[in-house]
Amino acid sequence: MNTIRFTGIQVKEGKTAPIDDTVVKEERFSLFLNGRHFTDLVASANQLEELGAGFIISQGLSTELNDVEVSGSEIRVQAPLSGAIETEIETTGSIGVIRPPPGKVGSDHSIAIDEVYGITREIVTDLWRQTGGVHCSVLFHDEAIVARSSDVGRHNTVDKVIGHAVLSHIPLGECVIGCTGRQPRDMVIKYANAGVPIVISRAATTDRGIAVADEFGITLICFSRQERFTVYTHPSRIRGL
Repeated sequence: MNTIRFTGIQVKEGKTAPIDDTVVKEERFSLFLNGRHFTDLVASANQLEELGAGFIISQGLSTELNDVEVSGSEIRVQAPLSGAIETEIETTGSIGVIRPPPGKVGSDHSIAIDEVYGITREIVTDLWRQTGGVHCSVLFHDEAIVARSSDVGRHNTVDKVIGHAVLSHIPLGECVIGCTGRQPRDMVIKYANAGVPIVISRAATTDRGIAVADEFGITLICFSRQERFTVYTHPSRIRGL
């Protein structure tokens, strides 16, 4: 259950009225990596296996998974690791891993302008419609939306759709991720670690977000709303430009 009811007073055009409102819940989950506590995640209580799997891949901790199990508020991931792990505080205030992506995203996957519009229209979930209090992400593969996620954190929604691809053996180099959240450096590094070639966001990016996308070969599209969007890097993957 990702929502709870709260009463409030709504003011509309100078008039007040009581309201019984639906509010999204934020919960805390402990992520264990190879049996050891790694971090705590504030998230919405859905797609938790996908969240654990996607977090490990998108943070560059591993390129493959052995197992993911969820028990209550614990997400336990088994994965082969290499190298030392250093962490930093990300733009959400959560823990991120300091590790350069493995290399450029070399995928030659491309989409048409109309597909950008179509994916943008799909970046919505029932929970968002109900509460307006979550971020959303979608995974586009083989001309269809194959996964959709909602969460109180924009990072988590991306991890969830990446995790879905990994657990379902969908090649991320042939995917597009669409999301509602801003795209600073730490978000764009997730796609580089996962090997996602094209990202579409309804929101803005930052200078370092653009720099990372350019360096690691990611097509970064932002401000995608209605019938407009801005391509900041590697436009060759968008047919018709």
